[in-house]
Amino acid sequence: MAANDYDVAVVGGGLVGAATSWGLAREGLRVALLDEGDRAVRASRGNFALVWVQSKGLGLAAYAGWTIRSSNAWGGFSDLLKQETGLDVSFQRPGGFHLCLSEKEFEARATNLKRLHNQPGIVDYRTEMLDHGQVAKMLPDIGPEVVGASYCPLDGHVNSLRLFRTLHSAINARGVTYLPNHRVENITKEGGEFRLATAHGEIRAGKVALAAGNANMQLAPMVGLDAPMRPERGQIVVTERLRPFLNYPVVTLRQTDEGTVMIGDSKEESTDPTGLTLGVSATEAERAVRQFPLLANVNVVRTWSAIRVMTRDGFPIYDESESHPGAFVLCCHSGVTLCANHALTVAPMIARGALDTSLVAPFSARRFHVQEAG
Repeated sequence: MAANDYDVAVVGGGLVGAATSWGLAREGLRVALLDEGDRAVRASRGNFALVWVQSKGLGLAAYAGWTIRSSNAWGGFSDLLKQETGLDVSFQRPGGFHLCLSEKEFEARATNLKRLHNQPGIVDYRTEMLDHGQVAKMLPDIGPEVVGASYCPLDGHVNSLRLFRTLHSAINARGVTYLPNHRVENITKEGGEFRLATAHGEIRAGKVALAAGNANMQLAPMVGLDAPMRPERGQIVVTERLRPFLNYPVVTLRQTDEGTVMIGDSKEESTDPTGLTLGVSATEAERAVRQFPLLANVNVVRTWSAIRVMTRDGFPIYDESESHPGAFVLCCHSGVTLCANHALTVAPMIARGALDTSLVAPFSARRFHVQEAG
């Protein structure tokens, strides 16, 4: 092989690309990870870091099973990363809550969960609706406005920035060639190999895996694939360090292993990652105080926004190309939750040269063409 020849070129250095690269290297392949570098609009640096199961799969039952598979694999995955890097990503799986601040919210939540669990083909897992008293036994600092909550024992969270650092340390230890500032401008296939054009030269590889988030919209068609996306902006508010008071993550609020409290879950149509909307942050903070009144007088130390990697229907896309054999695409919003799957399940499939039918059947982008034809 020449210096720029690889078994697999992975495009995108965020969590999806790094996890996939690590998994491919574990299979013994020579891997290059092409990345824009620090200038990239990267959800991996702005995410909320939940490993979340409840609510996943309404409208696509297979997504629930896929999510649970990753949640169940996360403990072993984090242990493997620690063994290889010495870094602890602080994975915890105590279960998680979705808090409701009115009877209307509580009823709507119960109805949605019932619809989810009544779907044909849904994997059976437990999510309980708890009243105020039941929630208070587990979250003693909730406010009086909390009517109740849903609770799922499969939910958890991690230290998101440490996960990003750990994966990049892991791929380095595994011999992956990390190529920052290698934004891919074009992909062609000649003589049985892929040629990826970048400003710093051409990279050649036997296979290519597109894990570039929203940029997959432009890259996928180059290899005969489709990645219909609808990126959206989210904002997060972070407080000063507090005494430990929250032993369970809440879908919109969690206390990190470092003591800070992250507040988030906003959704905006904007795709500008540098902007912040004060009204959005204020609304997030106001709701958090209603849930946990002790937050009323704490200091905010940081706010930021990031662009979600969101497919058109919110569910992942996993596909392989018929016109360009050896080309694969991976798109998902839940890059943290599905990290274990990408490293331990999808990467070995790519190494073997084909995605399992059980993965492609529910998650191929062909589902969008069926909807349009209908």
